[in-house]
Amino acid sequence: QVQLVESGGGLVQPGGSLRLSCVASGSRFSIYVMGWYRQAPGKQAELVATITSEGTTTYPDSAKGRFTISRDNTKNTVCLQMNSLKSEDTAVYYCNARVTYPGYWGQGTQVTVSS
Repeated sequence: QVQLVESGGGLVQPGGSLRLSCVASGSRFSIYVMGWYRQAPGKQAELVATITSEGTTTYPDSAKGRFTISRDNTKNTVCLQMNSLKSEDTAVYYCNARVTYPGYWGQGTQVTVSS
């Protein structure tokens, strides 16, 4: 069992930056593929970024060049650095840890991009 706690969300103006963090409980953090997903009101959840235990990352086109996922296996932490934020990035962002799908989910943190 893994518990995930996200933090770092908030209100930011278009073009601004936010850094989300997710801390995982448990002693086997390094074996999990960690990911960030988001869900905007009225829309399906979508992948934002993933990172394997070895540090291999994947991003959808919407996040490439703007978002960076990283992990620190010594601190059971995964972070998402988001730059050049747009209004369409507004959503609840969820942390995910998996060996197999669906894995474990955090409670989510709200990100609102608005002027």
